[in-house]
Amino acid sequence: MAVGFIGLGRMGAPMAARLAGRGLVVYDARSEAMTPLVRVGARAARSVADVAAHAELVSVMVRDDAQVREVGEEVLASARPGTVLAIHSTIRAATAEDLAERALRYDIHVVDAPVSGGSAGAGAGTLAAMVGGTDEAFDRCREPFGTWADLVLHMGPVGAGTRAKLARNLLHYVAYTAAAEAQRLAEAAGVPLRELGRVVRHTDAITGGPGMLMLRDTTAPLKPDDDLYDTLRHVRDLGEKDLALALELADELDVDLPLTRLARERLSPGLGLPDASD
Repeated sequence: MAVGFIGLGRMGAPMAARLAGRGLVVYDARSEAMTPLVRVGARAARSVADVAAHAELVSVMVRDDAQVREVGEEVLASARPGTVLAIHSTIRAATAEDLAERALRYDIHVVDAPVSGGSAGAGAGTLAAMVGGTDEAFDRCREPFGTWADLVLHMGPVGAGTRAKLARNLLHYVAYTAAAEAQRLAEAAGVPLRELGRVVRHTDAITGGPGMLMLRDTTAPLKPDDDLYDTLRHVRDLGEKDLALALELADELDVDLPLTRLARERLSPGLGLPDASD
């Protein structure tokens, strides 16, 4: 399968490099971005249309919805019937859906396949890819995607990959905000922040962090006979106790912890459990 890659930035370049030697054709508006890929066996295209005309799978990793629409239209105008257009950018799900609808008249498949794992994961081939598209398109993409991702999942129809990525990133950046709040409390209490950071990274590597609690296939309330009920009730009881102690310390130190107060209120229902007082 001849692969084309458009957009060779911090994520696109290492992803494309993993595909070198497979008839790879690359394009970026910055000609210097293509040079390292050419050195490892890729062909530098003259334009987006040049990539689309010579590839059976065209991967796109550009900045935003506007660039995806622009590049996508150019690909549709030049690609052969049966080509798969894969959008790896984090965009609106509707952008991918609209592009997929337009692609139907050209007999071109569109998948939205955003990734998670950062540039380090791209370079190591250990990204996670969340793919939205038809079964046929997913089957054709799975093997080439596997060169830069070691987790490639079919999330549903076009748009589902993007919706999954937005949910995943919500957890990511809310956790960053929570980490900042934890640092404010620690700093006010005289705790060395770098050492605290080492503890967090060490223990999250053991427990899996918040992702370890994403074990259910629904957010509906748990029934008492559910296998997870007692486990999550234990998590809830410990969590509410520890959050209450953190808030008590914050009050002593006059540190405002709005996320912590919200977490204390919503931990139990978020786990699918009634309040401890119930």
